[in-house]
Amino acid sequence: MGTMTAQIISGAELAKEKRAQLAKEVERLKREGIEPGLAVILVGDDPASHSYVKGKQKACAEVGIRSTLLTFPATITEEFLLGKIKELNEDPSVHGILVQLPLPKHINELKVIETISPEKDVDGFHPINVGRMMVGQDAFLPCTPYGILVMVKSIGVDIAGKHVVVVGRSNIVGKPVGQLFLREHATVTYCHSRTNDLPSITRQADILIVAVGKARLIGAKHVKQGAVVIDVGVNRLENGKLCGDVDFEEVKEVASYITPVPKGVGPMTITMLLHNTIEAAKKHAVRKVH
Repeated sequence: MGTMTAQIISGAELAKEKRAQLAKEVERLKREGIEPGLAVILVGDDPASHSYVKGKQKACAEVGIRSTLLTFPATITEEFLLGKIKELNEDPSVHGILVQLPLPKHINELKVIETISPEKDVDGFHPINVGRMMVGQDAFLPCTPYGILVMVKSIGVDIAGKHVVVVGRSNIVGKPVGQLFLREHATVTYCHSRTNDLPSITRQADILIVAVGKARLIGAKHVKQGAVVIDVGVNRLENGKLCGDVDFEEVKEVASYITPVPKGVGPMTITMLLHNTIEAAKKHAVRKVH
């Protein structure tokens, strides 16, 4: 039996298509006098955070969202930061508020997330949005899980009844992505660092989503022939190259579809942030009318 090489799900290509649609949507809103606005807060000088924020700002400009960057030194107090967020909550020209994580150790991340108005929480991290997502109410869906769902849907796979295995249980990706696929009627299994005999479970996956931050953790032996493999990891190797949590070269010989790193999940995460910001602006306009 000849092996087929997996087809690549290009997040970069899909993001381009989606962003073209979002740009049209923003034009339409601007004609109605609504200009979607995102405020981004960056604390300290972590180079990775700076580069993520740059990417987010560039993407905003691309679709016509007004983005405002507020940078603060790592020495600011928690109280000062919470005060800034409260000001942005009150500012009608700001529809989405994003605080780039991680924050300096002396600032409580959960307190910061909980201070953002759920109506402006375009990251989908506020416990109220997480709760709404869990029970299937209207909510801002977290950007990476949402992007993954859009990617899987883009290949036309029928998710209902499929076995989705999620490796990783972070609050940002692992936990919520399982919930989103559950909402699409998949059977969902969560694995993590304490899972016994990981390959025996991941090999059952029709759709395997890996988000642990361990370079090339998942090899061919973990993957069922013909599975769809979504790699969320971004790890920098000693030679400076980026790689995912999946050994791409090995797994592409077994999977039917695979996402690359870079240019896979990353561009979709930012695209869903843009989508959420536009939705926030629309909801705000509706509330203003009533």
